[in-house]
Amino acid sequence: MLVDIFSSFDDHNQVFMSLYGLIWIFSLAIVLLFSSSFWVKVPRWVEVIYLFKETITSQVFRSFGVNLGGFMGVVSGLFLFLIFMNLVGLVPYVFSSTSHLAVSFSLGFPLWLSLIVSGAVFLPSSVIAALLPMGAPAALNPFLVLIETVSIMARPITLSVRLMANMSAGHIVLTLIGNYLTASLFFLPSFSALILLSIQVFYTIFEFGIGVIQAYIFCLLITLYSDEHPH
Repeated sequence: MLVDIFSSFDDHNQVFMSLYGLIWIFSLAIVLLFSSSFWVKVPRWVEVIYLFKETITSQVFRSFGVNLGGFMGVVSGLFLFLIFMNLVGLVPYVFSSTSHLAVSFSLGFPLWLSLIVSGAVFLPSSVIAALLPMGAPAALNPFLVLIETVSIMARPITLSVRLMANMSAGHIVLTLIGNYLTASLFFLPSFSALILLSIQVFYTIFEFGIGVIQAYIFCLLITLYSDEHPH
């Protein structure tokens, strides 16, 4: 049993009979079973990479970011990197880096800042004009500029906290279920242990989807920020 729920983020922590390896095998087996028709293609790893790459590039094509040199490659690479890091964090005894604010902020802040600096260098008057909505009353202009500035400055923080909070919450829930499952092997009937095992397996599969979705949302918001780039 862990000292507290947050000790699950300690990469030196060892949980006796946590069954994380068994949960990982069961969950992966179910995913492969329901997608067996996809996995018969050769080469399989290339098909998976191109599937995710086409998903995010289609979104970039619908934004202004397609006109920014190298933006599509950066976002596509970031999308694949986040998927890899989110899924690797579910492997037993592997440190989950995306569940920490320092990592997620270091990924989101440089991209947000590059869009701001690029817009300010390319057309500074348009960047300043975007701080004030058209048709706003003159008396409210100072407040609207202040609100819009704070909103833009808070984007990298909200972008990073969203990824960190969702991944952290999932790992905490998995840890709690695993602890109850371990205790049920000794103190509860086998039927209760079977129910907890089923919950753990399906919630782990759910976390697979959450890892992919959170990576997509992270990159999607960055592409939406590129639409405000002066052009």
